[in-house]
Amino acid sequence: MGQVPAILLVRVAAVRWSLLLALWLLAACQQPAQPAPSKVKASDYDAFYLWPGVRPAKGLQPETLYLLDGEVRQDGPPEFVPLRMGIPRLPGKALWLVVRTERLDWTEAIYAAVLRDLRQWETSGNRVVGLQVDFDAATRGINGYAGFLTDLRRRLPRQWHLSVTGLMDWSAHGDPRALAKLSEVVDEVVVQTYQGKTTIPGYEKYFQQMGRFSIPFRVALVEGGAWQPPPVLASHRQFRGYVVFLLAPVP
Repeated sequence: MGQVPAILLVRVAAVRWSLLLALWLLAACQQPAQPAPSKVKASDYDAFYLWPGVRPAKGLQPETLYLLDGEVRQDGPPEFVPLRMGIPRLPGKALWLVVRTERLDWTEAIYAAVLRDLRQWETSGNRVVGLQVDFDAATRGINGYAGFLTDLRRRLPRQWHLSVTGLMDWSAHGDPRALAKLSEVVDEVVVQTYQGKTTIPGYEKYFQQMGRFSIPFRVALVEGGAWQPPPVLASHRQFRGYVVFLLAPVP
């Protein structure tokens, strides 16, 4: 007779665990399913990165274009390498000229070449918004990068804005003081979410840290890449929209 209460307790505990498990499974089933990332369609956007040799598909209505104008390469002495043979007139478009740089030891000749191109694009009848520097600045190197950009901003006529590309890691691990210094120099950061032709996995966790990012920013997507907008972007005060990196069509 003494064992009966013990058996009953075991049975009661088992029933309780069964009920808790059933409730947990029911709650899990009722959780709204997270939408699967969809492929980035250029036709859904109006701002694009356009590298030489790439033509926008018919039907696109770009309002803003980021055009790769030239490079400053790591190999050899520092020099500006132009990548465009001519200057078309693109009425009705807001244009950013992009300089892809692998080094920050710019010479006076490089600065002169970059400023000359900005003027030539503008005098050819284009609405030039400004200059973008495309440089893979490491998160721990933001402070030194800000020094370079401060000097560039001093040289850049005020009618043109200054933009930079940025890594997603800046928002998660960037020194707040370095980011604050950067915010005094640049007008926008375009956060890169892709590498090559592929969206970087796990981008969601980086954007969870964007709440304290104080610089106006756009998000760069790669055409055809997977993308599901992180919830933080819908309410972020500094979010300015997207830029899609257009790929050359497959022959």
